[in-house]
Amino acid sequence: MLNKEFFTRDTNIKATVICDSISEQGVRLTTFEIEYPRIVMSEFNTMRAISKNSSSSRAIPVSKMLEHTKNINLKPIYFGSKKSGMQAGDELVGEDLQYAKSTWESALHSMVHSAKILDECGVAKEVCNRLVEPFQLVKVVCTATDWDNFFNLRLHPDSDPNICMLAYKMYQAMEESKPYELKEGEYHLPYVNVGWNGKGEMCYFDEDFNSVELEQAIRLSAASCASVSYRTEGMTLEKADKIFDMLIKAEVIHSSPFEHLATPVKKHLCIFKDNDYVFADSEVDLDLSVNLTYNNRTWEDGVTHMNKQGQLCSGNLRGFIQYRH
Repeated sequence: MLNKEFFTRDTNIKATVICDSISEQGVRLTTFEIEYPRIVMSEFNTMRAISKNSSSSRAIPVSKMLEHTKNINLKPIYFGSKKSGMQAGDELVGEDLQYAKSTWESALHSMVHSAKILDECGVAKEVCNRLVEPFQLVKVVCTATDWDNFFNLRLHPDSDPNICMLAYKMYQAMEESKPYELKEGEYHLPYVNVGWNGKGEMCYFDEDFNSVELEQAIRLSAASCASVSYRTEGMTLEKADKIFDMLIKAEVIHSSPFEHLATPVKKHLCIFKDNDYVFADSEVDLDLSVNLTYNNRTWEDGVTHMNKQGQLCSGNLRGFIQYRH
């Protein structure tokens, strides 16, 4: 059973808020960059309200992957005792715990050796790197407006301790972060720096704090989210343009990186009145709003649906329009 002391353990698991916004209607949109053991990636990926782009075993050279894997020497954060059911029992102690850890480390070295042999035989990295996935950290950029379900499920004693620790670090990072307010037409752009001019208008800057136009900032953000798999150095406008065009102009468009970029919807609510739906920023503003009907689907470009609370959504985001759509 996990206790408070568990969350003080030294671990490779990391969570950083890299972009945090809130609309004028009070909807918060948060993007994290996280690192956690790949062994619980499937548990994280079941959360459909979260947009995700992650490092790929197909994108990283075998030699670099193996060097990183050996350096971090990753082990499960908790060696629970076996019992019936999904959850482990109390953690092993003493010699049993030390033997379990050394056996896991032995398996790591065995897998590294086998992956090297495959690599030397000319086998593609998308195959070689699969052997060491249980011993890898995965880096992910992830974005959502609704995090409560994730925290309720994963920041819980019944969840796998590795993802429970991740959820704890994400929750702490989100508690410490202060979102900045986005007005209509302004963008939530991970990996892009923002500021405000004398008129109170949002301005965008690259990693070196050079001023860029909104379209350039969008390209920088999308390219940075897409390259979380392999990026090791700064993102220039030239690199961003190349990656952005590869995503958009490919025979099969790669759209997922564009889910992290978003702007607030212009009209936040659909309210039923006089046997029809009309759009408004709030119930107070209802009489001032334009009477756009739900039946005719005359929604703002990028709005994909309305939830049961009458809030307009775009993909998995609520109150924001994803650049993807």
